[in-house]
Amino acid sequence: MAGGAAVAPGGRRQDYPGGLTPFVFMACLVAATGGLIFGYDIGISGGVTSMDPFLVRFFPSVYLKQAAAADGGSQYCKFDSQLLTLFTSSLYVAALIASLLAASVTRRVLLGVGVGFANQSVPVYLSEMAPARMRGMLNNGFQLMITLGILLANLINYGADRIAGGWGWRLSLALAAVPAAVITVGSVFLPDTPNSLLERGRPEEARRMLRRVRGTDDVSAEFDDLVAAGEASRAVSRPWRDILRRKHRPQLVMAVAIPLFQQLTGINVIMFYAPVLFKTLGFGGSASLMSAVITGLVNLASTFVSVFTVDRVGRRALLLEGGAQMLAGQLAVGALIGAKFGWSGVATIPPGYAAAVVVVMCAYVAGFAWSWGPLAWLVPSEVMPLEVRPAGQSITVAVNMLMTFAVAQAFLPMLCRLKFVLFFFFAACVVVMTLFVAFFLPETKGVPIEDMAGVWKAHWYWKRFVDDGEDADGKGDVEMGIVV
Repeated sequence: MAGGAAVAPGGRRQDYPGGLTPFVFMACLVAATGGLIFGYDIGISGGVTSMDPFLVRFFPSVYLKQAAAADGGSQYCKFDSQLLTLFTSSLYVAALIASLLAASVTRRVLLGVGVGFANQSVPVYLSEMAPARMRGMLNNGFQLMITLGILLANLINYGADRIAGGWGWRLSLALAAVPAAVITVGSVFLPDTPNSLLERGRPEEARRMLRRVRGTDDVSAEFDDLVAAGEASRAVSRPWRDILRRKHRPQLVMAVAIPLFQQLTGINVIMFYAPVLFKTLGFGGSASLMSAVITGLVNLASTFVSVFTVDRVGRRALLLEGGAQMLAGQLAVGALIGAKFGWSGVATIPPGYAAAVVVVMCAYVAGFAWSWGPLAWLVPSEVMPLEVRPAGQSITVAVNMLMTFAVAQAFLPMLCRLKFVLFFFFAACVVVMTLFVAFFLPETKGVPIEDMAGVWKAHWYWKRFVDDGEDADGKGDVEMGIVV
């Protein structure tokens, strides 16, 4: 499938000949399975911590709080335990550290380390392998695997909770080894990207690989751009310092702001603690796990919307629509919970009311799944120039893991103290992040990652950093203040 050569904002080619080959599709599919590790852990943690046999064995004080809430105590505080939340969120500290080392270290040691390595490397790999006009679809395969991992974890939790003898939680935790094994075995067979081969001084192999992944011999234009980008990359000896330079300010802001905002949507309040949250709202043990399965199904199905539309409607449209939908969802959940529980938290939810809460949460999850879920991984990975791409993606993953840890650690104490107002807090965060997209995020669909500089030069705000971002010696400054 040959494509014409449109012109990017910076005056360069916006597309190259070639299309999606079976070779690229299979390579991206295998690479995307790295998301299974992240998704499974998100789903498994909340389910296990809602199982009574697990709580009795490891967190008896929380189990006693549940009993007190059942006898008329506050529903908001029955899971409030820093030790319990630390069990759920501590893995992301290891993932945070691993993400900072992933550019130079390749061996996986622990599950948390594997999460950090996969989240750092997979989006970059997918962005480099995919044709520009299909980059969004293929990169979103990573998020699709995350949602599949969450759904599988929810299904396993539901089945494990019904195992007689109370040992099902052991099975749930042990099966975390399966997605780790899938990506470990699959990575052995993954080919190097043309960018990677050029980086290691193997140009002929890079040209052959580019022909293979594009399915055409007409790769001269794209190869020349890759060579030029590679030369710029090799000229940078300290990418961690270079990413702080003024000319890279737009990319650095995106590497920090987008993963930070993704977690402040409150999605992990829903997905991380879905069984705990539904149990807090008065669902029984099995009912809470089934409700988590329902939200997991919605999450997976809605991610397909992004996969098939992101390269047609663009990144901004999905992020803006998703932000509006998530805002409405958070406000509705807060209103429903506040109307029933009030400040005391002493109430039970009738089945019809509980069903309404689940429906509203599913609408919120759907909005996230086709916007901030996949695009928070796609956009930072595609806007980074080659010379600072490993450092930039490491920052993205580190911020994501740090915020995941912070939200997971703070949610239950905040729910206990802020009650239903907590959902309004997340709604306010959604307003801020949607305004950020509206004013500061340019559209990047269809732009080759080697030509991304033109996007910033055409933006009303970021062009001041790109146009005058270098001193006479070409090195630029490293000051961190945002110039207005």
